[in-house]
Amino acid sequence: MSHHLQRRLTSRLITFMALGMAIGAGLFLGSANSIQMAGPSVVFAYLFGGLMIFIIMRALGEMAVHDPVAGSFSSYAHRYLGPFAGYLTGWNYWLLMVGVGMAESTAVGVYMKQWLLETWHLDWPQWIWVFGSAAMIGALNLMAVRVYGEMEFWFTMIKVVTVVLMILGGAAMIWFGWGNGGHPVGFSNLWSHGGWFPKGFEGMVLALPIVVFAFGGIETIGMAAGEAANPERNIPRAVNSVLWRIMIFYVGALLVIMAIYPWDQLGTQGSPFVTTFAKLGIHQAAAVINFVVITAALSGFNSTMFSGSRMLYSLSHKGQAPALLGKVNEHGVPTRSVLACLACMIIGVLLNYLVPGRIFAMMMSILSFNTVWTWSMVLIAHFSFRRRFGKTKFPLRVWPLSSAVCLAFLMFVLVMLGYSPDTRVALYVGAAWVLLLSVAYWGFGIGRRMSVAADASMV
Repeated sequence: MSHHLQRRLTSRLITFMALGMAIGAGLFLGSANSIQMAGPSVVFAYLFGGLMIFIIMRALGEMAVHDPVAGSFSSYAHRYLGPFAGYLTGWNYWLLMVGVGMAESTAVGVYMKQWLLETWHLDWPQWIWVFGSAAMIGALNLMAVRVYGEMEFWFTMIKVVTVVLMILGGAAMIWFGWGNGGHPVGFSNLWSHGGWFPKGFEGMVLALPIVVFAFGGIETIGMAAGEAANPERNIPRAVNSVLWRIMIFYVGALLVIMAIYPWDQLGTQGSPFVTTFAKLGIHQAAAVINFVVITAALSGFNSTMFSGSRMLYSLSHKGQAPALLGKVNEHGVPTRSVLACLACMIIGVLLNYLVPGRIFAMMMSILSFNTVWTWSMVLIAHFSFRRRFGKTKFPLRVWPLSSAVCLAFLMFVLVMLGYSPDTRVALYVGAAWVLLLSVAYWGFGIGRRMSVAADASMV
């Protein structure tokens, strides 16, 4: 076995990997929740949240172009903030990927069970579909990285086409009255039910944490840097293009939905996507969206397996995980790291057998801390990076003000996690996990080994 990844990912594949993580079931089924919290002003929340995420991605992209390594933000935290920071960041992100993978595989199980029950009256256990999805995604990730990237491209393409069709169909309803008896709907619903801010400015602010986590997974661009072909060209292309595409999909879809339906009625009749397609004459709209949501969950699961295994690979090369996880096969795939992540997914299968109704919400609620940690470490490491190297080939604009504003925003999101009883558990679990990692770092001698490890060993 070799020790080196192969650079097989093009700009197209990297872009769609990030899109695949960020456009998920939350848009198709959960968009009504953020609308109910803020009303039409949720659009402004998405625009502001998107700007903050763009700053994070440009900071990550600048470091990735300068130094395209496996492990991304963990390696940058290690190099620019010290081994302990890199260790905590790497294992926090690995836990995030495993947890999100469990949640996404659970979503596959939930919707497959529901689909079969409604369509063919088959009541198969949820855990069977979770196990099947884990086996399929594990097999995909054991193939050459180009195969993984192509599959993720087609998974994501299904979601993108669905959103574009919904926006175009909704626009035809708004301007030409298609599906509405020939009577144009217009845009008046956006301001006729309490104005743009029916819940006040506070409603928009309270929706910001939900909105920000909708963009979770876009940092996959950084994880792919170690396997990107021509990273100096492809990483900037992916960073600059992926965010505006996500903004079009999220903001465009929400504007169309809230123009067609009064915002305070959304969520009372299921997914807004299902209702819109049904009005346009697609009688199997529910089945179509079920298929798309299952594809969205498989896409997210696919990306988490990729990112989690690459993080283990990187940690092993810094002496922060077992060395055997740093080997790759003849196709440049870290097979042992993939198998280790897959083994952890079996815990998700077990939980789906024991508590099938609770696991999705449980996993998503406790992982918010890890997301904020990862994004914060990107910005803090970037501060040190810029002080060391100055402006590089792909610089973050308006630095350091842009980074400072974005970091303050992430601290606000962290405060909001503690403010809500539903998400407060994320802080408790996150603090316990950091404490456990710290004890392991010093108790098992990882810190001592790292003190003699040379930066040249980083990959």
